[in-house]
Amino acid sequence: MAKAVDAAGSLLWTDADQGETAAQPDIFGDVVLARKDTPTSYHLACCHDDALQGITHVIRGEDIREMTSVHVLLQALMDWPQPLYTFHPLVLGADGKKLSKRAGDRGLRAWREDGKTPEDIRAMTGLF
Repeated sequence: MAKAVDAAGSLLWTDADQGETAAQPDIFGDVVLARKDTPTSYHLACCHDDALQGITHVIRGEDIREMTSVHVLLQALMDWPQPLYTFHPLVLGADGKKLSKRAGDRGLRAWREDGKTPEDIRAMTGLF
């Protein structure tokens, strides 16, 4: 499967908002793909899952945009298809920090139980 490259030989990926973007996986150095205690990393697992499921469009938080370079490199190396990417602004809490399950922030179910509508939640993500 041919992958898009620019005149300088850089691997390209398509950002729905910014168009073709040169991948820069080298800014991360060596990325851990697996360890003894973790059979696979998020990066390898999400790329593999996307390929297996035939995912054509990926929407992620803005904080993951740079890491897409690593995902595009993995896709090229493994000869997996490359989806179209787009990124949404992070949903922030009252303290200005991004919401996170790890920090105990509430999930969609809790927001729905509090009466938030799908339209309210879409507005929070800035997607619609």
